[in-house]
Amino acid sequence: MALSMTAFARIDRTTDWGDIVWELRTVNHRYLELSPRLPEVLRVLEPKIRDAANKVLTRGKVDLNLRFQPGAVSSEEVELDLGLIKKLVVAANQVTSIAKNSQPLNVSDLLHWPGVIKESKLDNDALQKKVLEILSEALAELVQTRRREGDKLKLMMLERVQAMKKTALGVAEIMPEILQNFRQRLNERLQEIIAEVDTDRVEQELVIYAQKIDVAEELDRLQVHLDEVARVLEQEKPIGRRLDFLMQELNREANTLGSKATDIRLTNAAVDMKVLIEQMREQVQNLE
Repeated sequence: MALSMTAFARIDRTTDWGDIVWELRTVNHRYLELSPRLPEVLRVLEPKIRDAANKVLTRGKVDLNLRFQPGAVSSEEVELDLGLIKKLVVAANQVTSIAKNSQPLNVSDLLHWPGVIKESKLDNDALQKKVLEILSEALAELVQTRRREGDKLKLMMLERVQAMKKTALGVAEIMPEILQNFRQRLNERLQEIIAEVDTDRVEQELVIYAQKIDVAEELDRLQVHLDEVARVLEQEKPIGRRLDFLMQELNREANTLGSKATDIRLTNAAVDMKVLIEQMREQVQNLE
């Protein structure tokens, strides 16, 4: 299964405790690197967040950003610190009795005094459970995004595989013609040097040349590697590292093919293959 390492997911939920927003962003990386960014009140969840991400991701640099905005306290939930209010009233009366011209303490002043309205206590266990539930949704969305992007990369790579197979087939088809052309050139050259062509000499030179430019093994190995790329792309497990190795093997065979080229068509075929391999290699870097 081809999964891209480049993806984004965002889940926004309004809960009984406030607004919870998860934003997950991944880019390619050789290993799995998790970077959670959490509000202080929920930092205790970091180990569980890492465990949840590790269960569904194997490679990539992953930013896990959590934002939590506590909800406003409704009128039914307002709780006053009556003891503090009484102390403030007593203190205000004492000030008024001493400073006759001072303004009396009003209700608005009391309600805005720090601590008079008690903050509603968070149910931490329930909040943490909800945060992890929403994280699971975000991770599922992230994986789906990675799969969609991976399917596009897979299609692109299979197209390159077919293009390389077509190029390799073309090389195999023109090899007899290349050998025949060499036979003709060799005969012409020998006729310029000696009056009577030594047939054995021609055949000997032809055998040496044929061995020198023989690319049958390279074409066979290219075919095997290309079939393996197609097979790996269908696997239901991380495939990036395996494909990276196969790109190296394909590049090695293309280089050998180019080094044996004695015909411009072989040179062009080797260059075309290397271009296709490089295109695939760039995309492999984004696959998990």
